Amino acid sequence: MTALFALATSLLWGLADFGGGLLTRRVPALTVVVVSQCIAAAVLGIVVVATGGWSEAGSRLWFAVAAGAVGPVAMLSFYKALALGPMGVISPLGSLGVAVPVGVGLLVGERPGLLQSAGVLVAVAGVVLAGGPQLRGAPVQRQAVILTLLAAFGFGAVMALIAEASTTVTGLFLALFVQRITNIAVGGTALYVSVRRGGRALPAPEEGGAGAVRAALPALAFVGLADVAANGTYALAAQHGPVTVAAVLASLYPVVTALAARGVLGERMRGVQAAGAGLALLGTLLLATG
Repeated sequence: MTALFALATSLLWGLADFGGGLLTRRVPALTVVVVSQCIAAAVLGIVVVATGGWSEAGSRLWFAVAAGAVGPVAMLSFYKALALGPMGVISPLGSLGVAVPVGVGLLVGERPGLLQSAGVLVAVAGVVLAGGPQLRGAPVQRQAVILTLLAAFGFGAVMALIAEASTTVTGLFLALFVQRITNIAVGGTALYVSVRRGGRALPAPEEGGAGAVRAALPALAFVGLADVAANGTYALAAQHGPVTVAAVLASLYPVVTALAARGVLGERMRGVQAAGAGLALLGTLLLATG
């Protein structure tokens, strides 16, 4: 069950990242984050009411609040780092956040077997290579590296925090709802500050303006709901088995994003990316059989 839920997490996060990446070509990144999370929060609110999730309120929800506060900061740091580039370096570094939940698992006493340990190393190497690391070319700005490592730590922290936010399924719905509300508060504040400083909340008029956002609502809903579902399946994966295994398998999403880009946009995978995808698959098999 751990492997199944964790691999579902990778699939959902990979597709959400792919969809979000496409949307940010037309809509400001902060607007994508806020609108997609608002849609997700509305759906989760209905689910919480329907399942009686409010009865699960307790001190564990502070983990969800923390995850909701960290998530937008990590995402914005990652977007800023991608803008500074080069993407061939930034993207693989961003996947190193897996070290956070894996480290937490080791600290609480988890000790993976020999095959699982080998699977962790092989899968992490595959994830990094799947991002297509740029091994030569333009130098990387120190600010880009710092922002990327901050984003990676944030992504890993969200994984670790949401796994602790609930011990029941109905409680998980409530935790995900609280996480989304916090995401909206933090992201909305950042969007407000950006607009006050001259940034755009909507595409330029010649690019469609508010109409472009309305036309993108189905895609925004998909991104927000896929992200919510990924957080939920990861929490279930971490509850059903070793966090060290769940975290690594859930971090295979760059492979999914790369494959989606190839299938939908016709982007060709570089040799290093294909090798990374193969290593990620090998690592998955080792983790599953270990």
